[in-house]
Amino acid sequence: MTVAELKVVRQNEMGAFLDAGTGNTSDDILLHKTQQTDQVSIGDVVKVFLYLDPKKRLTASMRVPKMREGQIARLKIINVTSDGAFVDVGAERGIFMPFAEMRGRPKVGEIVWAKLYTDKSGRLATSMKVSDEIRRASLPAINVKRGDKVKGAIFNIIESGAFVFSDERYIVFIPQKEIPRVLRVGEIVKVRITYVREDGRLDGSLRELKENALEHDAEKIFEFMLKNGGAMDFNDKTEPEKIQAVFKISKAAFKRAVGHLFSQRRIQKIDNGFKINQ
Repeated sequence: MTVAELKVVRQNEMGAFLDAGTGNTSDDILLHKTQQTDQVSIGDVVKVFLYLDPKKRLTASMRVPKMREGQIARLKIINVTSDGAFVDVGAERGIFMPFAEMRGRPKVGEIVWAKLYTDKSGRLATSMKVSDEIRRASLPAINVKRGDKVKGAIFNIIESGAFVFSDERYIVFIPQKEIPRVLRVGEIVKVRITYVREDGRLDGSLRELKENALEHDAEKIFEFMLKNGGAMDFNDKTEPEKIQAVFKISKAAFKRAVGHLFSQRRIQKIDNGFKINQ
């Protein structure tokens, strides 16, 4: 798959035929009427997207990619195969993304930051390895302070954390300790700013402030008790894994939240857990 400018050399009821440059008219490339976005005439030079049809014949379409080579954009995954994925760039066909060019394993329907490039065989391809391009496109954060929130898409995840490119074109790094759940590349997140670097880049967190988290966790536990007959068999001896599986919080956060409910006299202790005060 590639983009080329080719000359119309003949026409028939099917469409126009483009000069393939081989000197052999049997190699002329069909630009079918259904793949023409404007009227063409013999002698015109048209910009087309070249691809193989289901019968492996080279075919042309005037629906070319909406982005240039080297450009980055948020692109939708439209198919995943055993060899990689296909990405919608606005052309007649999806553009291939090899596994080696992925960040994680995107699924059909997900939207990811990706760039268009030409592979070693001369074909157009896409890549999620866009850190350098995003750095060049980014802006230093202005009038941003600790506690502010920005929204953006995750474009890379490494062992020490995740990188977000915000709507304002800021780069935000989220350290691993500030990530409370499993993330996916391409996911949209809202990040609380924890540090503004001298170079204008930002550090952030996906965790709630402790005072907000305490109220949130307490209400989550209280709702659980309401749905379970007004009681629960969780206490300070319950395994952390069980607490995490049910409430998605740490044991320490669980104990703080239960203590908060207890201090508000909304719950009382029973033999193996707690129950709601009537």
